[in-house]
Amino acid sequence: MSGEKEQKLPGKLELLATKSFAPYDDMYRVVDFLNKSLKDRQLMFGLTRDRESGKVTVTIYEV
Repeated sequence: MSGEKEQKLPGKLELLATKSFAPYDDMYRVVDFLNKSLKDRQLMFGLTRDRESGKVTVTIYEV
């Protein structure tokens, strides 16, 4: 590795972080709020639910 930052391909999402939580009813509203508020900063948030554990995972991407 040369220490140079890897260039992102156009149209590709770069995964920045993930965090899992116990679910709560309005979590999708928080993710929707973050997406609407921070889209001009090239950030996108996702929300997925693990069927086995029931936990939800918030994912942050750079667009």
